[in-house]
Amino acid sequence: MHSPPTEVPVPLKILPHGEGLPLPAYATDGAAGMDIVSAEDVTIAPGARHAVATGLAVAIPFGFEIQVRPRSGLALKHGITVPNTPGTIDSDYRGELKVILINHGAEPFAIVRGDRVAQLVIAPVTRAAWLKVEELDATERGEGGFGSTGGVAALGN
Repeated sequence: MHSPPTEVPVPLKILPHGEGLPLPAYATDGAAGMDIVSAEDVTIAPGARHAVATGLAVAIPFGFEIQVRPRSGLALKHGITVPNTPGTIDSDYRGELKVILINHGAEPFAIVRGDRVAQLVIAPVTRAAWLKVEELDATERGEGGFGSTGGVAALGN
């Protein structure tokens, strides 16, 4: 038996052009991401990008972010993805949530208001505190770069 995941309350404002649309929602009990829908009709040409309006604004609690991720079905079937995957919405942003999509497909892709366009994942944020040192600890990999752990020849090494 599984215990339910922790829920983080996130204040959400529906903007005028978002009225009547479903709120972001988990499709199944095991889903990590919530489907979010478009608040506009738009066609994205092959190779083009567009920031799709959602009609929503949120107040993400301090210490969290919302990650914007592509929907796998759109990526596989149509070549539609989020170019800066995952996109990050910071806790101090209060504007409209927009989903940047790119069309890697060969055909124009039409989005109709209410279509699911991406997934949102709320995640805790851990901040770095840099610690300057003269030397780093040794590892088996060492300074091996891209592809150095196998499969692809190392670049620049």
